[in-house]
Amino acid sequence: MSVARFLKQRAVRIQTVGSYTLPNWYDPEGKLRSFACRTTRVSPFRALLDVPVVGKIGDRLTSYFREFGKFEGQISDTVHGGFLLELEMTRAERAKLAEKLVWLEKRQRDPTIRDARRDARYVPDSPHSALMLADGSSIPCLVIDASVSGVAVSSELQPEIGTPLAVGSCVGRVVRHFHDGFAVRFVDPLASMTELERRVVTQPTRPTRQRLAAHADDIVESADEFFVV
Repeated sequence: MSVARFLKQRAVRIQTVGSYTLPNWYDPEGKLRSFACRTTRVSPFRALLDVPVVGKIGDRLTSYFREFGKFEGQISDTVHGGFLLELEMTRAERAKLAEKLVWLEKRQRDPTIRDARRDARYVPDSPHSALMLADGSSIPCLVIDASVSGVAVSSELQPEIGTPLAVGSCVGRVVRHFHDGFAVRFVDPLASMTELERRVVTQPTRPTRQRLAAHADDIVESADEFFVV
């Protein structure tokens, strides 16, 4: 299915961070590389993801999300900085996911539920940024989260600890690796979250994603409403 067609289907707009592996992407030890990703829209049949490494149409992959567990499937379409994943599930698994999505939709609409860590760490609406290396080269990356003192990112590059680089226009050094990315500590902590958003997150031209942002999702009232291919 195409992204354009998926945008016309019922789905829940939800941003939750996860990780994924692509075929033929290995680390220096010969193990499959993990990259961070984030959901944009999810239905019981497919999920639209923001990613640092897009992959190819037809690639089969495994992803994992705290909210949903494991997603397995195949890439059916790609956009700048993302792809559409066709989910491989039994009908029972789809029904369970539909119920979960309905619950998440209702939780999003409840203003009394908030993330207690939101004041400390920033998760940008648009997670795409760029790494600037010492040789002047630029590499796309996905911002997992950030604070005024540093940022966690995922990219096709896994720099060594101690490597100097910039995320957006914020200069820092790599201080830690984790399974799907790495952490950068800024040389000079930023003054505010407003400055963090302005300097860390870049806004690439992504016409398809702009249409996505303008799309108004219908409210999901029951899990049964999801079962339309």
